Amino acid sequence: MTNSPTAETSATVPGWRWSPHFVLAFVALWPAPGYAEGVMVLGALAAIVLLLRARFANGTALLSVQAWALTTVLFCAYWLPEVFSVVGAVDGPRAVREAVADIRYLPFLWLVASAVANARGRRITFIGLAVIVAAWTLDGLAEAFVGTSPLFFGIDGLKHLISGRPMCSAEDIAAADRLGGVLGPCNLKIGLVLASLSPFVLYPVARRWGTAGWVVAAAAIGVVVLLAGARASWITFALVLVFSGWGLLGWKRMLAVFAGGAAVLAALTLGSPEVRERVQRTAQLATADESGVDIALSGRLRIWEAALCMVRESPVNGVGVRGFRAAYPACDPAPEDIPAWGEGPALHAHQIVLEVLSETGILGLLLWLAGAALAWRAWRFADQDARDRARPAMLALTVTVFPFNTHLAFYSTFWGGLTLMLAALYAGSLLAREEPQRAGEPAYEPA
Repeated sequence: MTNSPTAETSATVPGWRWSPHFVLAFVALWPAPGYAEGVMVLGALAAIVLLLRARFANGTALLSVQAWALTTVLFCAYWLPEVFSVVGAVDGPRAVREAVADIRYLPFLWLVASAVANARGRRITFIGLAVIVAAWTLDGLAEAFVGTSPLFFGIDGLKHLISGRPMCSAEDIAAADRLGGVLGPCNLKIGLVLASLSPFVLYPVARRWGTAGWVVAAAAIGVVVLLAGARASWITFALVLVFSGWGLLGWKRMLAVFAGGAAVLAALTLGSPEVRERVQRTAQLATADESGVDIALSGRLRIWEAALCMVRESPVNGVGVRGFRAAYPACDPAPEDIPAWGEGPALHAHQIVLEVLSETGILGLLLWLAGAALAWRAWRFADQDARDRARPAMLALTVTVFPFNTHLAFYSTFWGGLTLMLAALYAGSLLAREEPQRAGEPAYEPA
């Protein structure tokens, strides 16, 4: 007996047919954040009607019961801390707005999970993500050689035609101190994005071209990640290399890969002033002096001390989601000194555990941990086929929320949307309800 719905039943559910294209459009529009946000909102509104109708009419033709449950639980683990943090928030109106606006993530999660709930959807979504990441990587390499991102140049030109204004101001362009890639010099996150999404390239490339393909793809992405300059992305990508390459290469060849990576880093340190500055700054971690450590961490030690102060002041439910900026002056450990990032307060904690604790308190952290535990439980009890098809999304999600790293703000629109998209891809692919494979239609499992 099979748990899979019939092909005829699935064909009557409209959501799963267009949802893969929705996911790809959402990711492809990240260089234009406003449009990406608009696509997400429109998709969420459509999903409220289409997915709820499918859920109560014949929802298991779209998502398995387990996938419905896990996506909803992961949403609650993210959203309920926002709701509880409203009480006594430093910036009450902002906390309320964030909690109300982020309700849209529930249908968004359902829609993304439905995109990978069957073989056809996974094939479109995962191959599409691999193509996007590969294109952004080649674009980053082109920028490294010619000094300008071809894709961003085209997007900026289109923005000029539409609105008469550039994507980035002259001040942003002048201040950019690293490779910006397709996201541009005013949104220097390309290294973090490529590092988090790299499993969607490395797994299928290894499946199709073996070790040689994996090494070439890893080298190309790695160069862009290094030149993009975010040291958090270096850690993220190193984790991806370890967990995607260990079984493929074995420990001896993995050591050779990291030795090659060290050689590339050394060469870039000599040839790129930006990379050299970050390597020199990181080397200051070896000093015992607290100020040296803070400089090496770009002022984050000072931010983390302020975050711990907020935890002490509001331990139960935090200072309120996105209230870090408002609470920072009262917790700044050295208000008389100019911080490493320049004038103004810190905007967020730059570390996932401290962000959750400071903004949503112990209650918020417990909810996040409950969501992580249920996600791990689903993986633990899944069979090998389910793990294989969910492995790229699982690894991408895991390295993105890896706690021993620095992070962007998880309650921001951009990074929160990326993280929740990965969570939905993980839940939808791991707990997929398979359709019978149609004649002539190849299966795609990115193991």
